[in-house]
Amino acid sequence: MFAAQADCVFLGSQLSGLCLAPVALQQTLVVVGVLNVVVLLSSLLGDITQKGYEKKRAKLLASYIPHLPSKINSSSAFYLALPDVQLSPGHSADPSPSPEAPGPSTSSASRHHRAHRSGGARDERYRSDIHTEAVQAALAKHKEEKMALPMPTKRRSAFVQSPIDTCTPPDTSSASEDEGSLRRKAALSAVLAQNLQSPDYWINRSVQSSSTSSSASSTLSHGEPKTQPQPQLQPAISLLADVLAHTRIENSVPPDVTSSTPQERGSRVDLPPAVRGMSRGQMAFLGVCPGVPVNSRVSTKIQQLLNTLKRPKRPPLSEFFLDDSEEIVEVPQPDPNTPKPEGRQIIPVKGEPLGVVSNWPPALQAALARWGATQAKSPALTALDITGKPLYTLTYGKLWSRSLKLAYTLLNKLGTKTEPVLQPGDRVALVYPNSDPGMFWVAFYGCLLAEVIPVPIEVPLSRQDAGSQQIGFLLGSCGVSLALTSEVCLKGLPKTPNGEIIQFKGWPRMKWVVTDTKYLTKPSKDWQPHIPTANTDTAYIEYKATKEGTVMGVAVSKISMLTHCQALTQACNYCEGETLVNVLDCKKDMGLWHGVLTSVMNRIHTIAVPYAVMKACPMSWVQRVHVHKARVALVKCRDLHWAMMAHKDQRDINLSSIRMLIVADGANPWSVSSCDAFLNVFQSHGLKPEVICPCATSPEALTVAIRRPGARGAPLPARAILSMGGLSHGVIRVNTEDKNSALTVQDVGHIMPGALMCIVKPDGPPQLCKTDEIGEIVINSRAGGTMYYGLPGVTKNTFEVIPVNQAGAPIAEIPFSRTGLLGFVGPGSLVFVVGKIEGLLTVSGRRHNADDLVATALAVEPVKTVYRGRIAVFSVTVFYDERIVIVAEQRPDASEEDSFQWMSRVLQAIDSIHQVGLYCLALVPANTLPKTPLGGIHICETKQNFLEGNLHPCNILMCPHTCVTNMPKPRQKQPVDVGPASMLVGNLVAGKRIAQATGRELGVVEDQDLIRKHQFLSEALQWRAQTDPDHVLYVLLNAKGVAVCTATCAQLHKRAEKITATLMERGGLNTGDNVVLLYPPGIDLIAAFYGCLYAGVIPVTVRPPHPQNLAATLPTVRMIIDVSKAACILTTQPLMRILRSREAAASVNVKTWPTIIDTDDLPRKRPPHIYKPPTAEMLAYLDFSVSTTGMLTGVKMSHAAVSTLCRSIKLQCELYSSRQIAICLDPYCGLGFVLWCLSSVYSGHQSILIPPLELESSLPVWLSTLSQYKIRDTFCSYSVMELCTKGLGTQTEMLKARGLNLSCVRSCVVVAEERPRLALTQSFSKLFKDLGLSPRAVSTAFGSRVNLAIGLQTFLLSLWAKQGTAGPDPSTVYVDMKSLRHDRVRLVERGAPQSLPLMESGTILPGVRVIIVNPETRGPLGDSHLGEIWVNSPHSASGYYTIYGEESLQADHFNTRLSFGEPHTLWARTGYLGFIKRTDLLDASGDRHDALFVVGSLDETLELRGLRYHPIDIETSVSRAHRSIAESAVFTWTNLLVVVAELSGSEQEALDLVPLVTNVVLEEHHLIVGVVVIVDPGVIPINSRGEKQRMHLRDSFLADQLDPIYVAYNM
Repeated sequence: MFAAQADCVFLGSQLSGLCLAPVALQQTLVVVGVLNVVVLLSSLLGDITQKGYEKKRAKLLASYIPHLPSKINSSSAFYLALPDVQLSPGHSADPSPSPEAPGPSTSSASRHHRAHRSGGARDERYRSDIHTEAVQAALAKHKEEKMALPMPTKRRSAFVQSPIDTCTPPDTSSASEDEGSLRRKAALSAVLAQNLQSPDYWINRSVQSSSTSSSASSTLSHGEPKTQPQPQLQPAISLLADVLAHTRIENSVPPDVTSSTPQERGSRVDLPPAVRGMSRGQMAFLGVCPGVPVNSRVSTKIQQLLNTLKRPKRPPLSEFFLDDSEEIVEVPQPDPNTPKPEGRQIIPVKGEPLGVVSNWPPALQAALARWGATQAKSPALTALDITGKPLYTLTYGKLWSRSLKLAYTLLNKLGTKTEPVLQPGDRVALVYPNSDPGMFWVAFYGCLLAEVIPVPIEVPLSRQDAGSQQIGFLLGSCGVSLALTSEVCLKGLPKTPNGEIIQFKGWPRMKWVVTDTKYLTKPSKDWQPHIPTANTDTAYIEYKATKEGTVMGVAVSKISMLTHCQALTQACNYCEGETLVNVLDCKKDMGLWHGVLTSVMNRIHTIAVPYAVMKACPMSWVQRVHVHKARVALVKCRDLHWAMMAHKDQRDINLSSIRMLIVADGANPWSVSSCDAFLNVFQSHGLKPEVICPCATSPEALTVAIRRPGARGAPLPARAILSMGGLSHGVIRVNTEDKNSALTVQDVGHIMPGALMCIVKPDGPPQLCKTDEIGEIVINSRAGGTMYYGLPGVTKNTFEVIPVNQAGAPIAEIPFSRTGLLGFVGPGSLVFVVGKIEGLLTVSGRRHNADDLVATALAVEPVKTVYRGRIAVFSVTVFYDERIVIVAEQRPDASEEDSFQWMSRVLQAIDSIHQVGLYCLALVPANTLPKTPLGGIHICETKQNFLEGNLHPCNILMCPHTCVTNMPKPRQKQPVDVGPASMLVGNLVAGKRIAQATGRELGVVEDQDLIRKHQFLSEALQWRAQTDPDHVLYVLLNAKGVAVCTATCAQLHKRAEKITATLMERGGLNTGDNVVLLYPPGIDLIAAFYGCLYAGVIPVTVRPPHPQNLAATLPTVRMIIDVSKAACILTTQPLMRILRSREAAASVNVKTWPTIIDTDDLPRKRPPHIYKPPTAEMLAYLDFSVSTTGMLTGVKMSHAAVSTLCRSIKLQCELYSSRQIAICLDPYCGLGFVLWCLSSVYSGHQSILIPPLELESSLPVWLSTLSQYKIRDTFCSYSVMELCTKGLGTQTEMLKARGLNLSCVRSCVVVAEERPRLALTQSFSKLFKDLGLSPRAVSTAFGSRVNLAIGLQTFLLSLWAKQGTAGPDPSTVYVDMKSLRHDRVRLVERGAPQSLPLMESGTILPGVRVIIVNPETRGPLGDSHLGEIWVNSPHSASGYYTIYGEESLQADHFNTRLSFGEPHTLWARTGYLGFIKRTDLLDASGDRHDALFVVGSLDETLELRGLRYHPIDIETSVSRAHRSIAESAVFTWTNLLVVVAELSGSEQEALDLVPLVTNVVLEEHHLIVGVVVIVDPGVIPINSRGEKQRMHLRDSFLADQLDPIYVAYNM
């Protein structure tokens, strides 16, 4: 058959890089008849040459030319490098010493080898000398350039390794079921390093051997070809950062993170990610289902009508939201040099016909009945004890009688006659340990005889077993409610305190039945089991885990089971009475098919060697073969490996009886080296080379292919030496270029008798592959699984595949089953397997295999750092592509430096050899990765833990800069050619109104008395003291809610006068001098303020230093005092003592304070006169504040601005003397100061003052005040709201019981200078709804430095009473975050991906006009456009107060003009970005309401990749990433994005946050995080308004003052 395909040989190509086999999914060979050689070369080669293949090859091989045989020329591009070496019994082809045993063997030899080891148990499973050498070669380049990556910093206290008893080194052999752990042993050593040979050698068949020739090592030692020079790592971190920030990614070349030299990563450029077709969203949008025929008889019109009727009333989500990956992701252009399949379409391969033997039984149970009756004494099964000695032998007679008893008991003794517990066809779980095969055999055959369906599963070890939930899914989908087990096993199961078996996580309720013989009932004389001829009813169910971790049951019918046994009997030529040694798990797979089913059909004597015995005595199976003269042995690579390690103790072993050594995992490419090494050692003990029989199996198709034993002395089958580059592109190419990037594969023989096989494309429709293409093997056979039990949907995709040809037409109507194996058909119809679908990692369109990456990681020496068998490799999808993650268990004695060094080297090795970047490499403490029941690593659970932040690594290295190559292009800002006037006209033409909003009219005051009162606050207070002396203006509450101080109009006036008199006497001040007021929040502060106004000096309110934290807070006080050039300080006695204390002297110079006056006990004096300013434009006070960007700014507020502001607030909030408002704000700057100190004196309402500090000692004080005083209007800050939400959210029931009622609150206004925090205000409203808080009550105010109050939302009664509403609710819109980054506003529906909810920032105050302006052109913008908010208002500040009077700065911010539109109006620039949107709501005048939306401060925005980011958006994403992130802040440092996250959980969770934070920022903001800093709660500094001080944080980080738990530098 292959002869027909000979013209489509498998060509060569290139993949990952060095000698490592990259994708276990790729290999191939080229063995061609001599006659075809010329044709092949001329045709195939010709094509490639035209594509420039030669040129490229020559360039890559340039550095090697001197070492290559001169024969190599263009005509020898494809060959199979197979050594022509015959192994004689005494000659070992592998000169490398066999490495040390994993523990069981204490032979002198292994001790001798141990002395030569550099460290770590040298577990041979992933061992390949060639591979190790290749990795070392790859790393050699980096030797001189000593890693200069910034090492992560870790707090010493963190991650103390657990005590040594919990850190027992994990069993290095534990990868038992981690299929493949062993195979990777010497994988490549097999043939990788043979001399290159000319085409004359093509037709030589290689002896199954491994020859590490000296020339190979010399080739390697000369260094690999410079296909990918690793750029130098440069120590200067800032340079590193700059490069990262500016790297532009072309053609999928990852940014060169490490140097500023030009990139020349040639080979990486040639391997582009697959170009995506349509996205899911587009498919759904078009409403097209591929392959659904349209009924052409229905006319188009009717069809349209039908479609309309079918359409749901609301459009589906996909019509709202297209998956926009196309517009976001950089899709590299396909590389013309990518190898493509060039053969012709494959022809299905037929197995030999299944022979008909006259005495084959009609059913498997019939065979057991026959042997039980006629050969009762014949041994069926011998079980071993833990030392490897035979424990008991079960004869066919005993097996038959016990199975009969069990069948009778199951059907007749578990219930009553009328209501039996089990009926034929019911499913039962079989729960038996591997160490007790006899009990399992009886249970299995007992079930078959009772016609109930056995479902063998592993013994659960604990309630929280890894994968327990998935086993529960299997039991549920199979409808299992009864479990059979042995008495010993039942006793070992975990119990509840009252002795019942615990309910395992995810399991259905189970009844447990013990099947020990003493509990079984002998059948009555007249009872006989029903043994029908094999039919399509299900016989048994075998479990199978998918890549995602789901466990499903593959149902095998009675006829399939029987046919499979017949096919195996024919393929393996089993004879009656043979002896078979089985080292595999007898519950599933080959161990069940050969060792339990086929063996009984053929009356074979099976010797079962359980896993536990192998761990204690690795040679046990070899000894059993020797003692019993076994003809067949059933093993995995690990068993070959362990036996080889321990063989020195056994001199007299003879293996000449073996006719078949079946290697169950021989389909894995890494098995080659195990087979070769085992043969080398045991050939001298009689092992014949031709008896080694690798096979390929799959849970769905059962046995796929098996190599038949060869004739004595016949040449062994050829190997394929494949280019890993070709494999990663899914094509078969003989490796011609780079010795290090080859993978050697052995065949797994021919397919099973009676089967038909095709190779189809692994993704998309099952189209037949070409002859030189890697695809999934699909099988049609009567001897395969029939379905996933209870899962008809998934069954169809796997068991009913109809392959199609290139035209899309089915090749036949017979269904095939997918095997999950990737491979190809070689010469002579031999099957080659290069990997499994579930081990496949598809990165940027190239396929890599997890096993190959493990092998590379473990070839990095020295392995003092990790345990060899405990490595997990998987991929996670981040930002539209798969990213590779490696997790390994770290040895308890490994130092930080060693671990980091090892991780850095693994990165380099994988990059060089596989040419793929690692996304994350994590080390976890020993014994913490979830295990499978047989001790391997549970990959799915590990991946789940990684994604949920439950992995708890002790070391982590993220490399997103290297491997994320599909980032969108950075935005290039276009120069603005269009002038603002043209833009304005354009907007008008487009029907867009100019974005502006205006508050109500302020109106004019007629009464002279009022004019005086309104013009100067000092006069307003005097007027109130005269007209209403006893009216209480202020009430100050303490933490208990008790009024500790009150002030009537007269009292306040008198206290102010006393202060004025003292100032005039002791201060020596001139009119207009600045005086600092240093007071805790209270009435003293208010009195001091008016005292200053009476004295004609300018008050400057300053927050007092924190007594417990002088070092941090006193310098700010000092700075304001210095900057404001204060002539005097008014304060209290305690604060005065602090200012002069020794502690204060440590932070500032206390000798140079201005005059300090304490105002606690002042004499009763009246000032000679009270100052009256000559004009209202005079300065009233200075307002100093530290912005979030760390800027200290003081603004000048004139008397006119103050009185207008107070009047505006009075109108907006309807304040008059009978009103009460509660204020819980800091009174030092902005609107908080105005409400605390000024507003009551102006409007006459009573202010109840609650210092925010009091909430720290009594959280409910603010809310209980609102309830007690029945307050309608209250003002607070975000920090107060957050304290209440976090601290009282869970106590609402208790507060309700205490009688707290908030139904009186009409408006609760949050005072802030930032974008409204919608999530916080909404949580607050929802949490306290139960206490009567109206959902409409909470709103926000907005102010800035240039204008302290622009928007303020309160619900006014009078104006809207006629309309029956209290004014428009604050409106919320959803904007697209991607557009915001481009300085655009795009409104989207609620719930749209990447949408950001924004709440209106209060209603514009009376007398205020707001306009949205382009900050660059200073032209007005249209409605719903993003720009800077400019404000025109009589209460704007009059300028910055600066020492040097930088007039230009002041004029720009406070008095600036539009470049077009209204050139005469003066505007103040707020420095905030926002937009105005006209809503459908009506305002007081009946016009539509213009809502102002604040997006964020311009100063705070981060410019990254040409886009504008608001820190709060990134922080919101970060805080969502993990439950233990309490708060986060971001800033940039030398173009790197730094994320600081506060960890509220335990310190062992710290490193879990690093990948999650990186993932979420990449996914949602398309940014790569440069540094992740994990700190304690409370480290991020917050100002009095509850705003994060990101610049202070940045300064502390750079000055190394944060004491972080962990700092991770993402590479």
